[in-house]
Amino acid sequence: MTGQLFTWAFPIAVPFWALMIFLPTWRGTRRIVASPWVPLLPLLCYFALAVAHFGELWQAVSRPDLAQLQAFAGAPAGAAIIWAHLIAFDLFLGRWMFFEARDRGIPWWLVSPVLVLTIFLSPFGLVVFLVVRTVRIRSAP
Repeated sequence: MTGQLFTWAFPIAVPFWALMIFLPTWRGTRRIVASPWVPLLPLLCYFALAVAHFGELWQAVSRPDLAQLQAFAGAPAGAAIIWAHLIAFDLFLGRWMFFEARDRGIPWWLVSPVLVLTIFLSPFGLVVFLVVRTVRIRSAP
């Protein structure tokens, strides 16, 4: 089950990323991605894993210790839980960036590559987006 949930966490999020990146101006994209439940789909994988391995998860996060977290992340269930968490959080972040860019008038051709970066390296994507957003805000009339 762990392997299957790990495998499905990202493909569940892909349709939403594809809409925001490849069809950002389509009316349906805004309507679909506007649902606050969008990040819930990959979180279903997270919850299934977290409930099944709650003891190990709680031990790893309740009193953070590098060695304990390393052991947790090195186990298949730990890695899958962290992966599903990242996928859901990145989608939540990408969704915020998508709407923030629309509200601020940041062109889609600039936002789409930032969203791709966010899929793979979300901290870098967030920093790039915040720089673009700041420039846009300062240059607005």
